[in-house]
Amino acid sequence: MSETYPDTPDGKYFVVRGRLWRRSNPGLDAETRQRLVSDLMSARRAVRDAKGKPDAMAEARRRVDDAKVQLGERGPVWWDDGEPDLNRHMAKNTPYADWFAQLKD
Repeated sequence: MSETYPDTPDGKYFVVRGRLWRRSNPGLDAETRQRLVSDLMSARRAVRDAKGKPDAMAEARRRVDDAKVQLGERGPVWWDDGEPDLNRHMAKNTPYADWFAQLKD
């Protein structure tokens, strides 16, 4: 069974164990998004397979980061409303605190 995580009202983040994680850029077309997700999964497998091989591990982690930046999950934000990036912040310590508190009720 797959677990679902709540999205912030503006759709910029999802929440896991109280922490905000940036969503992928919704402006990506389906083909590009699928290619980037495939690249990310391949890079994650390369990380798994690179255990004990420092050079291979560094390259695999670089590939993961590159895919995440292209997806919009890292790097420059994909929104243009001037709001800061709160990726990896605890929701209770952000402007989403009231919204997050209501989820627990």
